[in-house]
Amino acid sequence: MRRQQIEWLEAAELRKGLPELAIGAQVKVNYRIREGEKERVQAFAGVLIRRHDGQSHLTSTFTVRKVTQGFGVERIFPTHSPLIESVEVLRRGKVRRAKLYYLRQLRGKKARLRELVNA
Repeated sequence: MRRQQIEWLEAAELRKGLPELAIGAQVKVNYRIREGEKERVQAFAGVLIRRHDGQSHLTSTFTVRKVTQGFGVERIFPTHSPLIESVEVLRRGKVRRAKLYYLRQLRGKKARLRELVNA
């Protein structure tokens, strides 16, 4: 009985309308940031290298990696966070792994992923 109540509460908090987040996709996450009294939306665009707990759990997260000024930056986003304004899939990458941790060691053109073309 208690487990059903917890699942019911969690189901009410799940976000609707998120795109299918596939590993290797180029995504742009618009995230709300509070700076003192003000609030603004900041875009974080990069490659989706990891998903944790799938998309149907309240505790699910995804990790986006980008390279800025020669430094790799990774950010972990809670999938169902109310601070996420939107998630936009820019292009899909063709990968054969579930986690793309090997991209951390690659630089330049070697770190690019092939685009998945659905014909």
